[in-house]
Amino acid sequence: MVTNAHTRIKYQIKPFTLLYTHTSPDPIPDFLSSHAASIRAVVSVGRLPITAEFISNLPSLEIVVCASVGVDHVDFDECRRRGVVVTNAGDAYGEDVADLAVVLLISVLRRISALDRYIRSGQWTRLWDYPFGFKLNKKKVGIVELGSIGSLVAKRLDPFGCIISYDSRSPKPDVPYFYHPDILSLAADNDVLILSCSLTDETHNIVNREVMETLGKNGVIINIGRGELIDEKEMVNCLVEGVIWGVGLDVFDNEPEVPEELFGLENVVLSPHSAGMTAESLNNVTEVTLSNLKAFFLDQPLIFPIELD
Repeated sequence: MVTNAHTRIKYQIKPFTLLYTHTSPDPIPDFLSSHAASIRAVVSVGRLPITAEFISNLPSLEIVVCASVGVDHVDFDECRRRGVVVTNAGDAYGEDVADLAVVLLISVLRRISALDRYIRSGQWTRLWDYPFGFKLNKKKVGIVELGSIGSLVAKRLDPFGCIISYDSRSPKPDVPYFYHPDILSLAADNDVLILSCSLTDETHNIVNREVMETLGKNGVIINIGRGELIDEKEMVNCLVEGVIWGVGLDVFDNEPEVPEELFGLENVVLSPHSAGMTAESLNNVTEVTLSNLKAFFLDQPLIFPIELD
């Protein structure tokens, strides 16, 4: 079994021989080809692209186990063609990711980062000379493609008195929130957009300039999904021009690079793709990864299989 990063697994995995690409002095293609015949499983930690070329180096590959919720770095077409199974981390990170979405929203609305810098820089010389923010109570919050994490975010915002709505391909009968058929309608009716959806061809740059203009000058965007969900260049332009009011970002288009224009903006809160990075979540994902592997090799149902069709 090959893994592309240190997984912090503290358990003795007797049935498996672990091969770590990140500790090998050989380039990844050479490393893979030298072990190709024996590798039946790949554990993907981080976002090393699992491309058709990568997979072609592994003729015995049967399963790709992703220690992440997002699987946009895996070539589904090639996995389907080869009959390779794919799993992800399911809900292992969900609670912590939802927590950070709320933290980012409050931090943007109440200008927490800006106020922290204001005090540290020695600018606070008298009472009430700092910039005011906005209250969270009664804010209208639109969740883009309400899924498992989006539902957890909504659950957390309910006690704040937020008015929650969502968009998706079709209404969800068991959801008590107002449904919008598309993101433009969602943006037009809300103060805040929260992005927690997966990255697909359909959701790539789903938040473009038209969406931001529709959201309006008091609008806030929170992204805990993938950076590519937003047209990043237009987002920067819209912030500078005052088309929208603020953003809270845990993800970016070309990580770890971040547009430098964001650094000087007081209405922006940034986080280094760390939404799920808690000790509890890492323990959860370790358990899920091991469970998926054990289930596969024992010919039992997988914990979080991904439908490739």
